[in-house]
Amino acid sequence: MESLLHSIAALNSFNLQSYQPMAGGDINDVFLLRTNNGDLVVKLNLNDKYPSMFDTEKAGLELLASTETFRIPKIIACGIEEHHAYLLMEYIDGGAKKKSFWEEFGGRLANLHQNSADLYGWKYNNYIGSLFQANSFYNLASQFYIENRLRPQIGLARRQGYLEKDLTNFFKNIADIIPQEAPALIHGDLWSGNYLIDNTGAPVLIDPSVSYSHREMDLAMMQLFGGFPAEVFKVYQEEFPLLPDWEERIALWQLYYLLVHLNIFGGGYLARVETIISRYS
Repeated sequence: MESLLHSIAALNSFNLQSYQPMAGGDINDVFLLRTNNGDLVVKLNLNDKYPSMFDTEKAGLELLASTETFRIPKIIACGIEEHHAYLLMEYIDGGAKKKSFWEEFGGRLANLHQNSADLYGWKYNNYIGSLFQANSFYNLASQFYIENRLRPQIGLARRQGYLEKDLTNFFKNIADIIPQEAPALIHGDLWSGNYLIDNTGAPVLIDPSVSYSHREMDLAMMQLFGGFPAEVFKVYQEEFPLLPDWEERIALWQLYYLLVHLNIFGGGYLARVETIISRYS
């Protein structure tokens, strides 16, 4: 690993003085690099295992940064060295939440979601965790969600022996339930582990899985595992009011993320998945 890190340093014209591992989830190795150009962060994985993962993460981070809503780590470089893909970014010094942190978070998220596009989708496919995520373009929110999100994950779950029942009525019902509104640029994997607090006390978003999708997906993910207080959603609603009955659809959007967890981590998530499918069938 040390040889690889020195090679990446040489490729990008800085001197590596020391390094230490950081928390990086279940997919990537992540290191804090002490360099003559200041502190940097590098994410690493095997290129042939997750092709183009960091290319699309880089594009997603740059797209989020272009909205000037949240602070986003600056990208230094993205490439391949010694059969490893790497993503090199600025290191953001951490801090404590300022008093207005959650109010600011809700307002920034509302502003982020007001960035729109003509169609649901994105020009790149990407990843959700370690799983491929398609972003083919669709006119309807329901089409995008069913074809790009639910069907691939349900298909994968079935290949692992889960969800054998017929889901024809389920898909028909949710197509009628999902409301249409302008596509929103979403983070796509907005749980409490994917934001940081910088040294000014402001929020920073990391590890996105972006698309132009239904904005209720981000809000549903934020409520799946906790970590976001009611104040965030109150401020969001004031800044960018949600469609009627949005709270009734939270479980439907959470289904995608639970399917992802089912397919990565196993049957501990099956009961919650089946409960949601039964609710909408």
